Amino acid sequence: MIRVGTGVDVHAFSETSPLRLAGLFWPDEPGLSGHSDGDAVCHAVVDSLLSAAGLGDIGSLVGVDTPDTQNAVSTRFVTLALQKLARAGWRPVNVSVQIIGNRPRFAPRRQEAERTMSQLLGAPVSLAATTSDSLGLTGRGEGLAVIATALIESVE
Repeated sequence: MIRVGTGVDVHAFSETSPLRLAGLFWPDEPGLSGHSDGDAVCHAVVDSLLSAAGLGDIGSLVGVDTPDTQNAVSTRFVTLALQKLARAGWRPVNVSVQIIGNRPRFAPRRQEAERTMSQLLGAPVSLAATTSDSLGLTGRGEGLAVIATALIESVE
């Protein structure tokens, strides 16, 4: 059996935190606001995996206001989602991620980010980035949005 799920995450930029995106540290870039490290790619991937399996969302997995997730590295959330999928009899086949924002310039690190996320998931992850032509919070440079689509399969 094959299922598909979609996840979306949006975060404003924060000058007081470092940027972590797609499991990578981005020096000299403003971070993303959030209870954890704000890695919107990881958050959207978690939601896409869990929604594909009918297992809720990132809030039901780790909670957004618990002390143990304060400033947590979001790759940990991906690992927890994969464990929950496995317990329910599912595994990822692939994940496609679209980042919407003016920064950071993603193309120079696309392959590194794809490798990092693919190793984390144990399945191919493709990443693409676009701008929103000066529209909305992403176009004004106030933050970024991420949309992820996961394909999962039953292990039975």
